[in-house]
Amino acid sequence: MKVGALLTSAGINIGLCILFLSFYSILRKQPQNVKVYFGRRIVEQHKRLRGAFILERFVPSPSWIVRSLQCTEDEILSTAGLDAVVFNRVLVFSIHIFSLAAILCLFGVLPLNYFGQDMRHERIPSTSLETFTIGNMKEKSIWLWVHCIALYTISGVACFLLYMEYKRIARLRLLHLVRTMSKHSHFTVLVRGIPKSTHESFNSVVESFFTTYHAPSYLSHQVVYKVGKLQKIVTGAKKVYRKFKHFKGTTVDQTCRSVTYRCCLCGVSSNSFQLLPTEEQERGKPCVKNSNLNLPAEECAAAFVFFKTRYAALIVSKILQTSNPMKWVTSLAPEPKDMYWSNLWLPYKQLWIRRIATLLGSIVFMFIFLVPVTFIQGLTQLEQLQQRLPFLKGLLKGKIMTQLVTGYLPSVILQIFLYTVPPTMMMFATLEGPISHSERKKSACCKVLYFTIWNVSLSMSYQVLQLTN
Repeated sequence: MKVGALLTSAGINIGLCILFLSFYSILRKQPQNVKVYFGRRIVEQHKRLRGAFILERFVPSPSWIVRSLQCTEDEILSTAGLDAVVFNRVLVFSIHIFSLAAILCLFGVLPLNYFGQDMRHERIPSTSLETFTIGNMKEKSIWLWVHCIALYTISGVACFLLYMEYKRIARLRLLHLVRTMSKHSHFTVLVRGIPKSTHESFNSVVESFFTTYHAPSYLSHQVVYKVGKLQKIVTGAKKVYRKFKHFKGTTVDQTCRSVTYRCCLCGVSSNSFQLLPTEEQERGKPCVKNSNLNLPAEECAAAFVFFKTRYAALIVSKILQTSNPMKWVTSLAPEPKDMYWSNLWLPYKQLWIRRIATLLGSIVFMFIFLVPVTFIQGLTQLEQLQQRLPFLKGLLKGKIMTQLVTGYLPSVILQIFLYTVPPTMMMFATLEGPISHSERKKSACCKVLYFTIWNVSLSMSYQVLQLTN
């Protein structure tokens, strides 16, 4: 790839960013979008929306960027919460690291690489990117120490900034935990892998275990019950009934007849519509809404155990209850809205098999992703692209088209393929059997991170192999 192609790609991306920021600046001013962008402010201040036509609403303005940069950390914490502050600190940390790396590389490393060989240099837009890499340096050059100093400087500053950021975030998290009001989930422990007894139910087993070993702090418990297929059918029928209950009082003229015609495929008669039953006809029929079916519930090998203090719940969730690590597994219970209830029915002994299977599936997916990555890497080399796709030789004669294909098209294709990574990793994380939605998202994020590291390492290795060849 040449520098001109890289600049073309950067110019297109910068132009798209400016365009999207302009769209955001215009859309946020429209009255119909105020509830989307300023819902919290409307709820808190009860402001009325102005519907008058104002020309300023259709003119993009960067004033919101200036105001967002002037916003303090305390204002973000009080308005959006701790997660927004952490995300903001991640952005600030990234800006610091990339700014330092840009300064050191632009004024220290790149000039040395560019003049590393005794050669006649062309115009910079027509120069290949290989000229700006360390591969353009002479062997045993006396200026290689500059690269080492730059790398150690960036690594040292990154470690120091990470330490400072983690220290600040840990302090904010501690303050958040201290100020947060106690919730029911703080006193609750989720117990899984309850051993099955032939003489007692899970309810009795849990009560006997915790009254024996944690009697001073034990309060009560609740066993998780598995919903059967019949209960699911009844629940679905009730939902359907609620959707169509507005037809209860609907009457149709009895003189209106349905049109009967024959199907062209099988010849069977079919009605175009059917008369809905009136209220008088439904009086004698049983109501689905009021029907109570006493369906037997199946107990699961999981239960919620409640304790008198948060300290007792925390201690019980961290210690090993028995010598068998697959039985009486305890952990702090997630919040009710965060629970992934369907995975509580999974046997705990099955989880390690699921994790190994999802790990193997993730590795296979990483290797399958090598195919588009290899193809995209070939697009950056014009000679290889013409060899693989001979019909593009006539199209790639133009300078602008060449820069567009080799500079911008590979990044677009790579982003399209990368859009398939998060849903795939989320599916793998779901198959692992997490007990909460947040745990599932955390597992998916870790998988995406490992995938990104693998993808970047592979790209760097591919480029090094090309330089050596």
